[in-house]
Amino acid sequence: MKKIYIYTKYERFWHWTQALLIILLALTGFEIHGSYKLFGYELAAEIHLNSAWALIGLTLLTWFWGGITGEWRQFNPFSPSLRYMKQQIHYYTKGIFNNEEHPTHKTKYTKFNPLQRVTYLGLVVFIIPLMIVTGLIYAYYYSPLNSQFVHISSLSFIAYTHVFGAFLLIAFVIGHVYLTTTGYKPLSSIKAMLSGWEEMGDKEAEYAIKEGLSVRIKEQEKEVEQPYAKKLLANALQQVEEENIKENND
Repeated sequence: MKKIYIYTKYERFWHWTQALLIILLALTGFEIHGSYKLFGYELAAEIHLNSAWALIGLTLLTWFWGGITGEWRQFNPFSPSLRYMKQQIHYYTKGIFNNEEHPTHKTKYTKFNPLQRVTYLGLVVFIIPLMIVTGLIYAYYYSPLNSQFVHISSLSFIAYTHVFGAFLLIAFVIGHVYLTTTGYKPLSSIKAMLSGWEEMGDKEAEYAIKEGLSVRIKEQEKEVEQPYAKKLLANALQQVEEENIKENND
């Protein structure tokens, strides 16, 4: 077994902060809705509002980070991996129970399989923005800043939409937690999101190394014209890539 560096510090910060905020929003949101009593209505409303603003800030920061680093490509559903969508669905619905080989490989440059890309893209650009927009309408409607020139005749549609989005988020979290158990080991994915290092079998690790080298060489190839220089570059990159590998004999 080997460990390959997959997740950056910011990705781990984003993941766990977003998870905490979603849990807080769900707990307080359903209490405000009257489903149960945990914090008390006033405290629940305060936590809910502050968590919502924190989530908005985190979302904007992450969009900015994804844009300047190019990591937004990780969520691109039209990448070459899209051709494996059918195989991926088969794997999750049947193949995984028959110990079949995973149809795609995780690397630092392709962290998500095609089904994950579509799901996470929907979360980032649809579900979370939907919750933010409907939540802001609520906050604005009950705010002293609400202008007499803007009138909402009924909040019923906004309420139903917000609750619908909440159930979508809960469904995503349940599915996400389950899928974390389908890695090399049941806790491999959770450990990876804590440390950044993903546990992999030798074959998967070899693929991740080759993929990393291929990407780095392509990025630098345009600046290096001579074949001998390209060879030196490839060797140097390979040494750097090997530093991102941890041997583990457990």
